[in-house]
Amino acid sequence: MTTTADDLTRAVEALLFAAEEPLSAEDIAAHLEGADVRAALDELQALYRTRGVVLVERGKRWQFQTAPDLAHLLRREREQARRLSRAATEVLAIIAYHEPVSRAEIESIRGVQTSAGTLDVLMEAGWVRPAGRREVPGRPVIYATTSDFLSHFGLSSRRDLPGIDELKAAGLLDKVEDAFEAAFTRDDPAESAEEVASGDQTA
Repeated sequence: MTTTADDLTRAVEALLFAAEEPLSAEDIAAHLEGADVRAALDELQALYRTRGVVLVERGKRWQFQTAPDLAHLLRREREQARRLSRAATEVLAIIAYHEPVSRAEIESIRGVQTSAGTLDVLMEAGWVRPAGRREVPGRPVIYATTSDFLSHFGLSSRRDLPGIDELKAAGLLDKVEDAFEAAFTRDDPAESAEEVASGDQTA
């Protein structure tokens, strides 16, 4: 039986609607005998662009979601926004902008100790994950964000994160803003953390 382009697009659409979680293009292709599904995904994304639900790609995984301008219509009172402590918010921001990063590096950037519970909260939320160990003495665990983090905050990739100026304008940076600026302008997280820490000690 020959599968036409229209049949393939409909099959991809059905798979995405029925899926319990976002699917990568490879996952979709595996369900469709290895078919090249990129054109079908592009077609569906264009088709749904102006509808009540839209097809989006988050962290290389595809999913249907409510159109952003209609999301307020579907909020339920029983669903309370996930509220993070100030410490957890700062840690999440450091990981997102500076990953992969160790707990010691996070503490150096923040200038205060970070409790294990703070990282546990972020991992339970599904926004942060262990990403291996840094190859230095002690081999500390390093942390990175997840595809669920991208999906929750409506980001296609970390490149879509707001810049430092946008964060300042939104009032989301306080005592750690100078440390953030110093860290974000360097390529080596360990070097950045060490320099921030040395600055704190000499202050």
